[in-house]
Amino acid sequence: MAEINRAVKGTNDILPDNSHNWQFVEGKMLETANNYGFNEIRVPVFEHTEVFLRSVGDTTDVVQKEMYTFDDKGGRSITLRPELTAGVIRSAIEKGLVNNALPVKVCYIGGCYRYEKPQAGRLREFHQFGVECIGAASPNADAEVISLARQVLENIGIKKISLEINSIGCPLCRKNYHKALKEYFEGKKAELCGTCLDRLDRNPMRILDCKSPICSEIASKAPVVLDYLCDDCRDHFEKVKKNLDAMDIAYTVNPHIVRGLDYYTRTVFEFVSGDIGAQSTVCGGGRYDGLIGQMGGPSMASLGFAMGIERLMMVLESQKVELPEAKKTELYIAPLGDTAVIKASALCNELRREGYKVETDICSRGLKAQMKYANKIGAKFTLVLGDSEVESGKAKLKNMASGEEREIELSELVEELGEEIRKIIFESIAEIF
Repeated sequence: MAEINRAVKGTNDILPDNSHNWQFVEGKMLETANNYGFNEIRVPVFEHTEVFLRSVGDTTDVVQKEMYTFDDKGGRSITLRPELTAGVIRSAIEKGLVNNALPVKVCYIGGCYRYEKPQAGRLREFHQFGVECIGAASPNADAEVISLARQVLENIGIKKISLEINSIGCPLCRKNYHKALKEYFEGKKAELCGTCLDRLDRNPMRILDCKSPICSEIASKAPVVLDYLCDDCRDHFEKVKKNLDAMDIAYTVNPHIVRGLDYYTRTVFEFVSGDIGAQSTVCGGGRYDGLIGQMGGPSMASLGFAMGIERLMMVLESQKVELPEAKKTELYIAPLGDTAVIKASALCNELRREGYKVETDICSRGLKAQMKYANKIGAKFTLVLGDSEVESGKAKLKNMASGEEREIELSELVEELGEEIRKIIFESIAEIF
């Protein structure tokens, strides 16, 4: 097959018969975030490469192996965003949001791009929903953001999912932890991969996030960061846990969570599902108290999370969650003849203005083919419109489910259709109860 007829490896098409599920999930995400005071922000799909080098960290897998980076026609190094936090923070600094009343609460939905081996739950183009809470330092901010993530998952229908939390401390207490890690990994140098050998001197914590099975096994026995927290970080973490307890949010402390990006500090967390195999993390986040200052803004504590929509769709499918059906065509008008075609277009226009989903023939087909199409799209009603119907101003409205027909005035089609649809709804409710 020619390349022109193939999607790029690691990308996926969202087809019309599935897009309504995405729209439902995304709508619930934005609605839930708005209930917590988070409003949507939209940032460019590419940034200056320095935005990600400075924020994500040059020792991470994302920067070292996965970024789509290129020079534009002006010779500037540009990168397709591998995640959205860095771009949002860049925007917050550039546009002055960090100078507004705090906290600044924003949410987003967008595509991200990472060059890695495609597999179930891991694509080269994927989509994230996330939030950023800028200017909030208190432990209850951590709990509120975690609560929002859980509420989003509940509102889209996911039930079986677990929360894991950890604290990776601040730069001060991490100095001692880095020293302990370096001493431990120095004794394992002969077994580490080349990438981790490079990380050993620059940032030994990144070895904990290596995807190599050998390095992962070595890292599982490494010192844990919770044993090296300073008093302030330990107190912050204890208060986060108390807040979660008060909110009746179940969690497990997992001392091995470090997250894959360098900007995280103190609280980190993940929501994990056992229903989708190896790529079990569907949401991850935490604090990044130094990121805004690091990117040229004021020193300001902040936190957030992101969840992969593709993985969430996999969980929904695995858990057999029933999402709302797509809106069906409420009326199909089948015109026969040039005059009827014009009249059908006018009637469709009127009904669509009233909010009805209406279709008519635009392929110059015969009646049999039109009715077959109406059946295929699941139209609730059909209306056959020929010259005699146009002349008399009357036509027969057919209920496709029951086969019942009744004559109506074309001039009253809006009212008649509304009455018929309400009748179907009431009959459906009566059947349930």
